[in-house]
Amino acid sequence: MKLALVTYEALQSYGALSGSEDGVLIDFLTSKGIDITPEVWDNPAVNWQQYDAAIFKSPWDYFDKFEAFRAWLDRVEATGLRTLNPISIIRWNADKHYLLEVEKAGLPIVPTALLKRGVAAELAQYFDLFQTDKLIIKPSVSGGAKNTFVVIKEEAEQVVPRLQELLAAEDFLAQPFVPQIQEEGEWSFLFFNGKYSHCLLKSAKSGDFRVQHFFGGTIQPQEAPAHLLAQAQKMVDQFALNCLYARVDGVVVGEELQLMELELIEPFLYLHTHPHSLENYYQALKEML
Repeated sequence: MKLALVTYEALQSYGALSGSEDGVLIDFLTSKGIDITPEVWDNPAVNWQQYDAAIFKSPWDYFDKFEAFRAWLDRVEATGLRTLNPISIIRWNADKHYLLEVEKAGLPIVPTALLKRGVAAELAQYFDLFQTDKLIIKPSVSGGAKNTFVVIKEEAEQVVPRLQELLAAEDFLAQPFVPQIQEEGEWSFLFFNGKYSHCLLKSAKSGDFRVQHFFGGTIQPQEAPAHLLAQAQKMVDQFALNCLYARVDGVVVGEELQLMELELIEPFLYLHTHPHSLENYYQALKEML
């Protein structure tokens, strides 16, 4: 079989660690006899029909080119090319509205409200709704903490003009700032073909709330606490069927894992943090092919 690894042109912009993961994965899969080639998703010269399947790995600019990305998904789907993860799930996962569906299904998420495009930005109601003095505002289509910011209740009016400008173009989400992010960190559970692989805890640098390593966050491999793993598994079982990979990102409040994001398009997989992660990925891929 001939496989494509879907990436984007400016891979190195998220730091050497991010850029190297694709290379390490390709080298490992090649050593196992898999014919795999990295391809930039929006390169018009790519002949997608030459491939038997395409693996979404690092199309990290899709949210900057969202309309083009959606049109490209339509074109790839029309060719009949099999993709991992499935295009139907890619579409669903590309917009963080999905969090409200997860909540509706009875699974815990970080409390979330939708700020609709074009609607007046009135933040006071969300401080009251979430019983908090601090909000996180983020686009519903985004990645890498783009246009994500903290709003303190006393300074909310100063933020409104900026937010109103952003809301002219797209929907946003409002969430309460969860102090556990700074106190404990954000958990990530990695699954390949629905099976648990490895786990880590991401912590923001002092004074920040963004846990991504390219913003100075730290990564600590962990043994998965059984009660949290069971909760993460439930989210994967319900919303990531037939997915080669899934990353469940959440924060622990009490004994509950509250979902922050279910990453099914282009998550960094932290393959360097566990000795069996590459083999786990390979076995999952082999099963699915």
